[in-house]
Amino acid sequence: EVRLVQAGGDSVESGGSLRLSCAVSGYIDTMTGMGGVRQGAGTEREAVAMIDGDGSTTYADSVKGRFTISQDNDKKTLYLQMNSLKPEDTAMYYCVADRECTVILGHWRIADNSIWAQGTQVTVSS
Repeated sequence: EVRLVQAGGDSVESGGSLRLSCAVSGYIDTMTGMGGVRQGAGTEREAVAMIDGDGSTTYADSVKGRFTISQDNDKKTLYLQMNSLKPEDTAMYYCVADRECTVILGHWRIADNSIWAQGTQVTVSS
């Protein structure tokens, strides 16, 4: 059974940085993509960033140039480096494993059968 365990959520001031991490336990296909999804209070779910099995990355327009997604060499840990944080980045952030890695017009479409971590809160104050 695959489990994803997140760490790194916190409260920061606008302009600050945070790094979220996501540890993978259990077997996961090396071609499975990993990504970050967020949902703020009263907002729709947003696919923030994804790295596919080949290492290609996709970012939501709202975070391009500020967030960087990466993995360690054995693909057992995912990182989401978030810089220049804004109050609108405040949300619950989820680590997601997605075998399909579907990208449409530059946007990651999260598969229905994706695996989700427990989520971690990020709060950015102005």
